[in-house]
Amino acid sequence: MSSQAVSFLELRTPAAARAEAAKTWPVEKVLELFNLPFNELMYRAQQVHRQHFDPQEVELATLLSIKTGGCPEDCGYCPQAARYDTGVQAQKLLELEQVLAAARAAKEHGATRFCMGAAWRGPKDRDLDHVEAMVRGVKELGLEACATLGMLEDGQAERLAAAGLDYYNHNLDTAPEFYNNIITTRDYENRLDTLNKVRGAGIKVCCGGIVGMGESRRQRAGLIAQVANLDPYPESVPINHLVQVAGTPLHGLDPLDPLEFVRTIAVARITMPKARVRLSAGRRELGEAVQAMCFAAGANSIFYGDKLLTTGNPDAEADMALLEKLGMRIKHTQVSANMAE
Repeated sequence: MSSQAVSFLELRTPAAARAEAAKTWPVEKVLELFNLPFNELMYRAQQVHRQHFDPQEVELATLLSIKTGGCPEDCGYCPQAARYDTGVQAQKLLELEQVLAAARAAKEHGATRFCMGAAWRGPKDRDLDHVEAMVRGVKELGLEACATLGMLEDGQAERLAAAGLDYYNHNLDTAPEFYNNIITTRDYENRLDTLNKVRGAGIKVCCGGIVGMGESRRQRAGLIAQVANLDPYPESVPINHLVQVAGTPLHGLDPLDPLEFVRTIAVARITMPKARVRLSAGRRELGEAVQAMCFAAGANSIFYGDKLLTTGNPDAEADMALLEKLGMRIKHTQVSANMAE
């Protein structure tokens, strides 16, 4: 990993600088939020949150790895990359009934959204035949269906939309100026192109990133600015806390200050007021007190269950106990099983 990341701001032409200033959330403005005194930032985030959501309500989503391991990408945080020795073995795509059984269990435990993730650079058309059947089955159970399958080619988003997919997850991961320190096998424009395809097909966008990968506060602000300036900004914004896995290049980094993670949640809430801001990977390491601060900062969705793809997650009973202690309620939404037209 290079530690010589050149500031994106220093490379901008005057025209690029004007374009940045014209954005709803230029990086400098987002950085000003990060730099607020902690209590002031929390107060502002809570005000925004209460304008758009019930502050005691939290959405439960469940994530299932439908195809694990063997990914050709070199994402420095990912134990599913084939090039890293992490103990994760490549597996075939799950059978339809395995996926639906997991979806039924998720619904029984209160989840309203079921997310399916596959360790691909991008799906082949023959893979989509199977994923479309999974999407239809999940929708028939009355759950929202979400998928994260990598980069999409022309026409693939339309196929997923026709099957009834509600959300497509494709994270930007980090700020553009830090991106090449983390991933070299695809570029930032590849990610933006997939998000454009998803929007064009009428599918809702789930897009966020990972913090704690060695980035600076300015670069965290750059990530939030990139996501918040998507037009429109995502309906769902997962914020992941890096889970360090032995064998990956990011293993052994100094851990991020937990209050910096809370700041990231608060800034995401302020800049994307109507989005569901989700606590995603890394909740186990944060502990109950930090999670509680994240809810106070505007997080109102969690990935729920004992595993996120290949990394641990607080188990269901612990989650329910925490939400009860905090006096929070689970969001209940009956989702139409009708397919997209």
